[in-house]
Amino acid sequence: MGTISLEHSSRLYWLGRYAERTFSTLLNLQKLYDRMIDMGTGFTDYLYAFGLENNYENSSAFLRSFLYDENNPDSVAYSLERAYDNGIVLRETISSEALSFLQMAKDTLYRSQHSGNIRLSLLPLKDIFYSFWGCVMDHVFDEEAWNLIFCGKSMERTMLLLRLQAPYTEAKPEFNRLCRRLRFVPEGTPYRSTPERLELLTEIFGSPEQYAAGFRNAVTEMEHLFEVSA
Repeated sequence: MGTISLEHSSRLYWLGRYAERTFSTLLNLQKLYDRMIDMGTGFTDYLYAFGLENNYENSSAFLRSFLYDENNPDSVAYSLERAYDNGIVLRETISSEALSFLQMAKDTLYRSQHSGNIRLSLLPLKDIFYSFWGCVMDHVFDEEAWNLIFCGKSMERTMLLLRLQAPYTEAKPEFNRLCRRLRFVPEGTPYRSTPERLELLTEIFGSPEQYAAGFRNAVTEMEHLFEVSA
């Protein structure tokens, strides 16, 4: 254990992060779409949560960009392309079957932008990503590689919950899952968690009151929790 190169470690970790970012962004945009239909607005709050400027004429322009614009680093299309790029290099590790689900996701996303009902045409993506994660769990036999992918997954999900000010009861279990995965990272793996930052985050997640007071600081700490060791 602990023999994976820096480049391989990075690709495994970012495969997990980008795949989860694609999936979670898609789910949140679908929820936002429902609110925009009911209330006629809502996307400005989403932009504010991520510290992004509102350069969109209306909700339709916002959704088009955040779904399909590969030049928008916060879009579903951008994250999916980055996940696929890492998946290609990691094909022998994650299996061709897992990679095929990322290709299927790309094809589904592309077709949806030409559909008369975008929301309906995006529905298969949820099952495609569940199948992708199941395939990774079934085909990745190297525990170090598996753990790096899922550390990235939990990192991304926890950070998203923090940015969207998710309730403590929703964010705490995901943080606990991340902590369990961090404990199984071998000493020789290039990516390491920072003990000081982990301790501070553990305090913030210690109670609903501490979480309410410190979740904004938690975002900053999470950004640098799991990095390449010096």
